[in-house]
Amino acid sequence: MATIAHLREAPARERHDGLSDYCRELFACFARTDQRRWGEVYLRGLLHASGRRTPANITEQVLGRRVVQPIQQFVSQSTWDCDGVRRHLAERVSALSAPQAWAFDEVAFQKNGTRSVGVARQFVPSAGRTMNCQLALATSLVHAEGSLPVNWRLLLPREWDTDQDLRAQAHLPEEQRHRSRDDYLLESLDQILEWDVPRAPVLADWSHGQDIEPLLSGLEQRGLSYLIAVGVGTQLTVPTPPGRTPVGRMPAGELARALGNRSPGTVLGWQEGTGRVRHSRFMATALLGGPVVPPTRLSGIRGRAPRNLVVEWPFGRPQPRTQWVTNLTSDRLTEVAALAALRHSSGTGCERLQRHYGLADFEGRSFRGWHHHVTLASAALGFHTLQELEFARRPELRSEVG
Repeated sequence: MATIAHLREAPARERHDGLSDYCRELFACFARTDQRRWGEVYLRGLLHASGRRTPANITEQVLGRRVVQPIQQFVSQSTWDCDGVRRHLAERVSALSAPQAWAFDEVAFQKNGTRSVGVARQFVPSAGRTMNCQLALATSLVHAEGSLPVNWRLLLPREWDTDQDLRAQAHLPEEQRHRSRDDYLLESLDQILEWDVPRAPVLADWSHGQDIEPLLSGLEQRGLSYLIAVGVGTQLTVPTPPGRTPVGRMPAGELARALGNRSPGTVLGWQEGTGRVRHSRFMATALLGGPVVPPTRLSGIRGRAPRNLVVEWPFGRPQPRTQWVTNLTSDRLTEVAALAALRHSSGTGCERLQRHYGLADFEGRSFRGWHHHVTLASAALGFHTLQELEFARRPELRSEVG
């Protein structure tokens, strides 16, 4: 306890930076005072420490000396519930700026060993190669200025289901098993749907999967709008016009090329993540809708959920750049393009966590410790995100700075 008290002797600049107040609210769900104090130490280290955000570096730079064991215990073994922290963070950010989308991004944590929870040699779709790593799915609230990951799922490789030694060493709960990415995504969504967070369209890149039906059906059953990037080989079901021979299922790439060859599309300008504006043709065609879902789950909507394939085809290119499946209607192409542009912002939160907040610096091996660390990294970025949003909405703060 005397060690943590050193934090209260920090320079006035640190005591009045607002972080203590932020931590007091964020960690109010913690059962013990020492957990709340170590939580603030850890957040200060993630925000301000130089080099790798290890327990040694964090305590040395925040407290003035190395105090490794207590902070390791707080992150890797303590029983505080990260779900309460995630919920508070998401609700506080949403109260200041309603999200324009909920986005899902794959995050790879490269590892050298084999004992950290969930680590395996596995293919990483976002990198296009096989790596020895942990794979995670981050759920982010996206706004015009960027994104903030507020929920996390660790994707367990299949071999972790049967290796009892690995499971025991990582303190992996019995119910944690290998599942499809669809299941992980929908589970994360179900949790957020219980929070006081405004609904928003779901953005995700499913371009490396062949069967997108389980994901689309799950989103439709929850009454959510979506824009999902699909690969050229993703099989899509095309409706049959009256009097025509049924076509059945077609690869998305073949359908996109056929659509582009027969339709001039709508020319739209949209801004990339780099700030550069580009112009492309956008085209849409109806797909066979999803299965009939209970109307109570879709706010009274009956029948099949409408689906469309939307294609972006840049000028001068022989092939389309991207194809999406969406339940937004084809007469809302401008909205679709805006969401597609927003997709470029959705990964910025994960990138910032990697570069500036020590997301990949966790040295522990346990399942609980991994979830605690990524939650605290999100909370550190959340502190700056709230400052940025408050600054953007209050002109008097900008004039003071100027």
